Amino acid sequence: MRRRFAAALAVGLVGALALYLLFIGPRPDIAEAVRTVRFNLKFLDALALALPSLLLLVRLARPDAEPGALALWLFAPLILLALAVVVELVVVPSDEWLPRLIGHNMRYCTTMIPLMAAPILAALIVAMRAGAPQHPGWTGALAGAAAAGIASFLYASHCPDDSPLFVATWYPVATLVCAGAGALAGRRFLAW
Repeated sequence: MRRRFAAALAVGLVGALALYLLFIGPRPDIAEAVRTVRFNLKFLDALALALPSLLLLVRLARPDAEPGALALWLFAPLILLALAVVVELVVVPSDEWLPRLIGHNMRYCTTMIPLMAAPILAALIVAMRAGAPQHPGWTGALAGAAAAGIASFLYASHCPDDSPLFVATWYPVATLVCAGAGALAGRRFLAW
């Protein structure tokens, strides 16, 4: 299963990268942005979602598998975002909270992350068909979350909205879309 997952990730990532290069690419001021904590936090949070989701997905491909303590790592991106939001609320004047939350690209963010996640999710679902997950819907949702984490990592280099208020609002919305699509795909294609 691990080789299948690695191959699926490679194929899905190629598809996501193609969409990234075709539609968005990196933001023009990336050289300056990379020196800021807010910009780098987006990547850290995306990895904090993608890595435990992928590891848990590999584990749950077997029918006798239990998530165990690894499932607790799924809270890491939420805790990280919550801490970042608290800091943002402390250091930024309250009249800037709403503009930072809304940002400039909320519609684009909630469209592009699921779009780039789609080939990754499809590849993961195909790989999972060789397994026998005990809970196909939940496993599919987890595949969607993993795909969203990877897509968020890519999208973060394009996104001009670095505020944790924006990231904690719109990235999770995009992730929920991906998880929902994954749950539907899991029920349809992973049931045995």
